[in-house]
Amino acid sequence: MRCAKCHSTENKVIDSRIAKDGSSIRRRRECTQCGYRFTTVEEILHENVVVLKRDGTREPLDRNKLAAGIRKACEKRPVDLEQIDLMVTESLEELEKAYSFEIPAEAMGAKIMEKLRPIDQVAYVRYASVYKDFRDVSEFLNEIDQLQIGSEARLNVPFT
Repeated sequence: MRCAKCHSTENKVIDSRIAKDGSSIRRRRECTQCGYRFTTVEEILHENVVVLKRDGTREPLDRNKLAAGIRKACEKRPVDLEQIDLMVTESLEELEKAYSFEIPAEAMGAKIMEKLRPIDQVAYVRYASVYKDFRDVSEFLNEIDQLQIGSEARLNVPFT
């Protein structure tokens, strides 16, 4: 592991902790050359897992691409990066259990929407607008109506 400041490969681990979700380890390191301290995260690589796209093509699962899409939907919303990382980790674990090594893009999008909806409804609608590929305003408004109906059912109070 290279130091983020001086790029030396000589460093020592001064603390290791299991992350909240249990699927990664956070390590606090100190560069022995310059004394700079930095954090690294060790997690399981999802090798050979592919995403089956809607057009029938397959591409390697890219956790960073998935997280970037969620971050874009959550931009300027009160959702922190740790929530997004946990959402990605939980979603991928559930999807790999259900589909093994070939995950349909539709299932991935639906799983992210399921996780995002209770966290932030605005981010949910943003993500849904891309995932569901809304063609016009009426489809967008229909999704918002469905969101409102779900809120009414949970609260058992008429939405005004």
